[in-house]
Amino acid sequence: MTASDPPHRADAGPADRLTRDRLTRDVWLWQRAKGHRFSSDDLVTALVAHQAAPTPTRILDLGCGIGSVLLHLAWACPAATLVGVEAQAVSFALLRRNVDDNQLAHRVTIHHGDLRAPEVVAALGTGFPLVTGTPPYFPPGTALDAADPQRAYARVEHRGGVEAYLATAGQVVAADGVVVVCGDARAEARVVAGAAAAGLQVHARTDVIPRAGEPALFAVWSARLAPRAGAIVATSMTLRDAAGQPTADAARLRAFAGL
Repeated sequence: MTASDPPHRADAGPADRLTRDRLTRDVWLWQRAKGHRFSSDDLVTALVAHQAAPTPTRILDLGCGIGSVLLHLAWACPAATLVGVEAQAVSFALLRRNVDDNQLAHRVTIHHGDLRAPEVVAALGTGFPLVTGTPPYFPPGTALDAADPQRAYARVEHRGGVEAYLATAGQVVAADGVVVVCGDARAEARVVAGAAAAGLQVHARTDVIPRAGEPALFAVWSARLAPRAGAIVATSMTLRDAAGQPTADAARLRAFAGL
């Protein structure tokens, strides 16, 4: 536990009440009712990652939080072994519980530590065909911190943003592997520059539009070590139509989770 992380007890009161929610047909996650919870960011990141690398033998998820992307991919890629790293004590405790409760400890190894620390990076291993990450979106001072520390660290880049995730990914991805990260849809310049600094090149981008006619809320980028000529291949997903009803893209997300 770091000095900035609050203590966590299962009986700590209403603010720490847990819910158990379905992530996929066969995977359930414990998460804090008033804390950081999995969302469409995680679901789309897992979907794009699976499309980019449908049958990876090994997967690494950076900053894996309570396990949303990590365990979704464990379910979608049953032949893979997986590694995750998470720094925040509250999230890591839930991550451990979620790995164990879903009986995935034989395939999933998790590390408690800062993904920027050399000793943590060394412990993760190298040569991963697929590396994923869902970093916080906002540099300190550019957005209000949530009152809850777990939510604040998931929102604000107190331990680094997308550049830090890409820097670590560039060290551990296989020569022919793919790195998939999500972020603020307006942050492409940061993603491209961070990838280049890590020896990666962005190949594709998927914009996620919450409702038809609205701007993209976030995007998911795919990058590789191998250079590629031409512009980034851009696609989009729209989750609700103009009337607020779920779209075919939303149905595709549910189908990917077996729901």
